[in-house]
Amino acid sequence: MEFLDDGNYELREIQTLEGHTDRVWSLAWKPTAGVDGVAPVFASCSGDKTVRIWEQSASSRSWNCKAVLEEMHTRTVRSCAWSPSGKLLATASFDATTCIWEDVGGDYECVATLEGHENEVKSVSWNASGTLLATCGRDKSVWIWEVMPGNEFECVSVLQGHAQDVKMVQWHPTMDVLFSCSYDNTIKVWWAEDTDSDNWHCVQTISESNKYYTPTFLSIGHSSTIWALSFNAKGDKLVSCSDDLTIKIWGADITRMQSGDGYASWRHLCTISGYHDRTIFSVHWSREGIIASGAADDSVQFFVESKDDLIDGPSYKMLLKKEKAHDMDVNSVQWSPGERRLLASASDDGMIKIWELANTL
Repeated sequence: MEFLDDGNYELREIQTLEGHTDRVWSLAWKPTAGVDGVAPVFASCSGDKTVRIWEQSASSRSWNCKAVLEEMHTRTVRSCAWSPSGKLLATASFDATTCIWEDVGGDYECVATLEGHENEVKSVSWNASGTLLATCGRDKSVWIWEVMPGNEFECVSVLQGHAQDVKMVQWHPTMDVLFSCSYDNTIKVWWAEDTDSDNWHCVQTISESNKYYTPTFLSIGHSSTIWALSFNAKGDKLVSCSDDLTIKIWGADITRMQSGDGYASWRHLCTISGYHDRTIFSVHWSREGIIASGAADDSVQFFVESKDDLIDGPSYKMLLKKEKAHDMDVNSVQWSPGERRLLASASDDGMIKIWELANTL
């Protein structure tokens, strides 16, 4: 295994993108872009009720806004996510709807509006095959929608279990297992044992009450709102971030699950603390194992697995810290799926920044 802590890294600011007139909440890179000669593309969504599509020019390498999706949402657009094919973009809004946009030769048409949540929709996520969409909201519920022919979406399950506002939904990268995190300080794992059934249920709740005894009594779960989740490339590790100022790493035996041998529980592997001093809003794991985090302390930080202390399980160390990455809260950090180590960050300051994490050796 290559350990990334062997190198010296610097974070280079490539470009600041202006255009949104309110805070930028979330970013999503188009999964089919940025590879094999296709220009990188990402979407951003904002309190200004719009979604913007950004693309890098092949000639100048500069980033430009290619489209503004507007007039569909009547309140803040909180979350956006591309389907695996890159053909559809889902946007979740405080107006209680989720819009589905289709990319038709660079023009984006709203082809479906999903209704049902009582109030603000906070997050949207596609499963790996693009056959299911999950949404969650302030109404404490998680909805699973099946993608039908002709851009039709059918709600197949409404999952109740969280006691508070659900901040994020995230599908596992290889299996139809859904994760949600909430203002109630828990992560819930949802699973339907029979893939053809709509019998989704909560198979695990990761909370502060999951504790174990050591010479010093250790709490495992988060003690405050959990804002975001992200998986490593293999899908056997999960990272979460919280208002409790910690980042936690969880692991599971996914080989067992993939072989059809029942559900394998996620267990606590490591807690990263003492770095951010205000709420951590976003974490994202790069395909090569670098965790980026963004927080209300205006900084962006990077963590990697350390080659030390492997006897007691993995430990993580800071690779780099960028103080004042933005002038206000950093709401979202997202790695590009392309070959370069590009990271996009979004902030309450209305700006989006594109960074490159470069090895100086």
